[in-house]
Amino acid sequence: MENNLSAQKILDNIFNIMQRLYDEMRLNKNQDREHLKVFEIFAELGRTLVEADRASFWRWDKRAGKLLTATATGTTQIIIDDTSGLVGRALAENRTIVTNDPYNHPDFNSDVDKKTGYVTKSVLVMPVANCRGEIIGAFQVINKLNGNGFDEAQDTKRLSIAAFICGMALESDLFLADSQRDKLTELKNRLGFYSDYKKYRQKFSLDPKNKIPMSIIICDIDFFKKVNDTYGHNAGDAVLVHISKILASNVRDYDGAYRWGGEEFILILTGINLSGAVNVAERIRLAVENSVCHFNCDELRVTMSFGCAEISDALSIEDNVKIADNRLYRAKKTGRNKVVYLDK
Repeated sequence: MENNLSAQKILDNIFNIMQRLYDEMRLNKNQDREHLKVFEIFAELGRTLVEADRASFWRWDKRAGKLLTATATGTTQIIIDDTSGLVGRALAENRTIVTNDPYNHPDFNSDVDKKTGYVTKSVLVMPVANCRGEIIGAFQVINKLNGNGFDEAQDTKRLSIAAFICGMALESDLFLADSQRDKLTELKNRLGFYSDYKKYRQKFSLDPKNKIPMSIIICDIDFFKKVNDTYGHNAGDAVLVHISKILASNVRDYDGAYRWGGEEFILILTGINLSGAVNVAERIRLAVENSVCHFNCDELRVTMSFGCAEISDALSIEDNVKIADNRLYRAKKTGRNKVVYLDK
C-alpha cells in the first residue's frame, strides 16, 4: 500500500509538471528567455522521474568544443570542454554512465562541489540524440534521494522519457540556430542579426534612466569583385572566411558579428557609444589592411570601408541600419578603406 501511494505521488507530480510545461509552451510567457524556462521544467521532470536531488540538461556546442548547461539545479550556467567530466565521457562513448562513488571515478569533475560545498554521492548521465541519431546533448541527475544510489536499468528507463522530450526541444533550438548562421563564414546571418538586435534592444533599453548605449557598424570589402574576377570564386570565399575571422576576433562575446550579404558585414556593439564604435571600426580596418589571406600559392590583400552609427531607441531597426549604411556608402564614394561616422 505504501509503495502504491509513493508511485501515485510521483505520477501526480509528473502530471503537474507536464501541465506546467504545456501552459508554458502554449502561453509563451517567457519569449525574452527563449526556451530557458521550458528546459528548467524538463530538468524538474527528469529529477522527479528518478527521484533525484538535482538535475541538469547540457547542450553540446560541437563548433566550439564546449558543453553548456541549458539549465542546472542550484547553480548558474556551467561551461566545460566537451572532453571533460562524466558528461563528456558519456557523449564520447555514446552510453549512459552511472556512478554511485563519484569521487573515485576518474572522469568526475569535483570543481562545482569545491566551490559550493555540495556533496555529490551519485550521478547518472544519459546522452540525448536528435531524430537522426546524432548526439546533441546530455541529461544528468545527481544524488538519488533514497541514499542507495541510482539503479542503471530502472533509472535509465525512467529518465529516458525526459531525455527524449529534451532531445526534441533541443533539436528545435539547434535547427533555429543553424537557420541563423551563414554556412561559409560561420558568422550569424541577416536573420540572426534581426533576432539578436531585438533581444539586445529589450535587454539594454529597459531602464531609460540607466540606458546603456549600443552601436552598429556596417562594413564592406573594397573591390571584392576584382578578387573573384582575377582569382576565382573559391578565392573570394577564402577572403570572406578570412575577413570573418578578423571581425569575430575583434568583438566581445556579448557583441555580435554577422554576414549581412555578399561581401558586406554588420556588427552590434553593446555598451559602446559612437566614438567607441569608431575606435573598433578603425582597429578592424587596420587589422584587415595589414593582414594576408593565403589561397593556394597566392597572397590576397584587401581593404574595407566602414559606416558607424549609435542606435537610437526612437528609430526602427531598418532606420538605424540605414544611417550606418548611408555612412558606409559615403566611405566607398570618398576613397574607400576608411571609417565614416558623420552624415556630412
